[in-house]
Amino acid sequence: MFGRSMQAVRAATRTATVAGAGLGAGWRGLATGATDKVAPWEETMSDEDFAFMREILSAPSPVGLEAAMTEGVLAPALEAVAPAGWAFKRYKGSASLVVDTDPGNPDDKLTVMVVGHADKIRMQVRSIAPDGKIYINSDSFLPATLLGNKVTLFSEDAASPGAYRAVSGGTIEALGAIHFASAAVRSGEKGVSGDSLYLELGVHGPKGKEQVEDMGIRVGDPLLLDRPIERGVWPNTFSGAYLDNGLGCFVTAQLAKLLAAQPDALDSVRLLFTFAAYEEIGRFGSRVLAAREQPDVILATDVNHDFNGAPGVADKRYPPLTMGKGATLASGSVTSESLNSLIMAAAADYAQGSIPVQRDMCGVDTGTDAMAGVLGGVDAAVTSIGFPIRSMHTVSESGHTGDVVAAIHLIKATVESCAARGITPAYFERAHPRLDNATSLAGPAVVPADDSA
Repeated sequence: MFGRSMQAVRAATRTATVAGAGLGAGWRGLATGATDKVAPWEETMSDEDFAFMREILSAPSPVGLEAAMTEGVLAPALEAVAPAGWAFKRYKGSASLVVDTDPGNPDDKLTVMVVGHADKIRMQVRSIAPDGKIYINSDSFLPATLLGNKVTLFSEDAASPGAYRAVSGGTIEALGAIHFASAAVRSGEKGVSGDSLYLELGVHGPKGKEQVEDMGIRVGDPLLLDRPIERGVWPNTFSGAYLDNGLGCFVTAQLAKLLAAQPDALDSVRLLFTFAAYEEIGRFGSRVLAAREQPDVILATDVNHDFNGAPGVADKRYPPLTMGKGATLASGSVTSESLNSLIMAAAADYAQGSIPVQRDMCGVDTGTDAMAGVLGGVDAAVTSIGFPIRSMHTVSESGHTGDVVAAIHLIKATVESCAARGITPAYFERAHPRLDNATSLAGPAVVPADDSA
């Protein structure tokens, strides 16, 4: 998720769960086959699906070098299931990937772009000290959360441009030891500054800097955290690095697999399964893809915050988003309320049970690739669908598989509803809510008795 000031753009709102608190019942997850017992988002994610999610999130795809995920994992997985006629589109300026279900579509066919971002926040080499310490930037990480974590550094081979080598096993350090820290740092009164972070490789001996440079390590080389996801202690939870936003790519890929198995659902809707670059530095990838592909609808899928589980923010009155309570749906900023209404109706009427949805609120900016339309100068109805996670932009992000699966089915329900209703691009031109037609909303006729005594 692209960084934004939470104080400036978030505010309190309520959580809306479609059709009450019940999660629905009747079906299993993607890889496990049907049953008449449990809705997909209520079940434990299958080992097959979890392994695919882990593979996506583990792909080394820092900002500007996303091809390990798009070409190394996603393209092969989707090529294996894509019906004849689907097109795989590549781009000159980034390793973004778009899978187009109908590249020759007529103008009156609704085009829906579902977009997750493949880029990960990363650290980069800033300088190499005389003793061989490799100083790095903290990018979008809190410096203190990086200390002691193992990382992998990727460096281009100067003798073979375009080929990269990896150095694993080093850790991020700053203080060396508590004995060298100031009293303020020891007490917690003062934190760790970003410019004190360095990669410790155990370099020793004379000419430490030259030893490191002889390896080919240089300024600008990216580093990624070494922490693949694993199942958590509590049921249906998982944790690790880079849920932001490998999860959005997993949702998009799983949706593509589901719809590839039922191509009739795409007779009147064209899907653009999109895996964008450059989200973490300003949504620069998705805005180019939107300008190029001209979708009518953009559904961004990205992580959100579990505000109820976040420490020390209760007084800020954030929306009560909670891990394990379902997918999230953004309201505000540039989101389309007519599109949101369509999504909520589709969630309530979904054949596999009412999908749990938590309503989020955005101010100036969604903080996701839902901004791609306006930033790319494209007239599209947009919104953002997500899943609450904890500890965003740390090595130990955590989430709930049920929320992720709910997001998959929420988008699927929306696509199926658009197809069943024959929604065309012109629909959204006439569907804008008219507040001048609002009817009166009265308070309760009787105040409930206070039974708390």
